[in-house]
Amino acid sequence: MSPTPPTGTAPAMMSSASVVAPAGKSRRRRKWPLLSAAALVAAVGSYTLWTHTHPVRLTASVEIKAEPEQVWRVLTDFSAYPQWNPFMTKAEITSDDGRLRAGARMRNRLEQPSGTSTFNPEVLVARPGRELRWLGKLGPGWLVDGEHRFLIERAGPGIVRLTQSESFSGALVPIAESKLRHETLPQFRAMNTALKKRVESAPR
Repeated sequence: MSPTPPTGTAPAMMSSASVVAPAGKSRRRRKWPLLSAAALVAAVGSYTLWTHTHPVRLTASVEIKAEPEQVWRVLTDFSAYPQWNPFMTKAEITSDDGRLRAGARMRNRLEQPSGTSTFNPEVLVARPGRELRWLGKLGPGWLVDGEHRFLIERAGPGIVRLTQSESFSGALVPIAESKLRHETLPQFRAMNTALKKRVESAPR
């Protein structure tokens, strides 16, 4: 006859096995949320990067019978914006020195069919008679970045071409693209037309 196993041996082995198995399953269960969170972060990061490398660009140009300096003078006379500008109804330099220069801060109020909004962009370029460019951000910067530009170029004797453009990038831009093209772009054109009238009617 085979020797009888010591009393209590089998239950002890079963008890050991029953403890080890659930611990392993528990560790696996804990890994799934971490892996899911990592995958979500990677997906959001990739999407955000894509939106910054595929910006939405709006462009509107107008030809003005004037010299570049005349266009620049009206464009940068921010205190007069409420008198003629249907899009940027208010613009001001908020930096302490009050000068229009690279690095200066601004506060701009924009009017669109959907409502009024205010932005506080930073001036990137201010070249008299040639180019004005600033960068505005919505939220922390990765939601919406808007780089707004006014380019002044000679188009012929006594004629200047003003091109107003903006490059939008960020996570919310694809969602807002239709609104940008149907509301914001027409406001670019409206401002260009009003600026042309203002410049051409000003005393020479």
